[in-house]
Amino acid sequence: MSKSATTSLRFDPDGAERFPAALDTALLRALEIAFSTLPVDRPGIRLIGIQALRPILAADGPAGAVAASVLGPAAQPVRAVLFDKTAQANWPVDWHQDRTIAVVARADAPGYGPWSIKSGLLHVEPPFSLLAAMVTLRIHLDPVGADNAPLLVAPGSHRLGRVAEADIAAVVARCGTATCLAAPGDIWLYATPILHASEAVAQPTRRRVLQVDYAACGLASGLAWLGI
Repeated sequence: MSKSATTSLRFDPDGAERFPAALDTALLRALEIAFSTLPVDRPGIRLIGIQALRPILAADGPAGAVAASVLGPAAQPVRAVLFDKTAQANWPVDWHQDRTIAVVARADAPGYGPWSIKSGLLHVEPPFSLLAAMVTLRIHLDPVGADNAPLLVAPGSHRLGRVAEADIAAVVARCGTATCLAAPGDIWLYATPILHASEAVAQPTRRRVLQVDYAACGLASGLAWLGI
């Protein structure tokens, strides 16, 4: 597959799909208010304890329902990150798979590790089978055109398991690159382990994206999702 727009992508089998106008103007305004006191000079801010997010992200809420369409009614948001690219905070992201989850406390469990601290929160790499059962939403507050650092995905790469660093370029070349353009209120749903990237903004304008990981299962004994 060559580099292309993504109007025809479907979650099955591509691993990504756009849900246009999933959030209306009132809900977008509610998100803007919720985020108004957060700093704007960081690559990403992990969000904890913002009560205004809960009804929007719940499985029966307007955003959470998109995740529940794949995972079922047990879908729950387990991590949220706000990305806010501006002229002052403009960074590229190389091709990669998301491989860590945020947890409440450390515990020894087979298949979990290594451990890390990100933004002061405890993260661990779980068994790949758990990542393969998760989905991620990207909720767009601003328009994302071709010059505003759209998400790039390699369709179908989520079905290839854990991809070694040395093999990523070859896998992307084989799967191709799709460009995830968006309007405010659009949601992009993708399989959490899909290979993805983004470039720096070519013509810097604000590009706020709320990224939320969802799961419908628990963790190994002794571990618990940190949640939102």
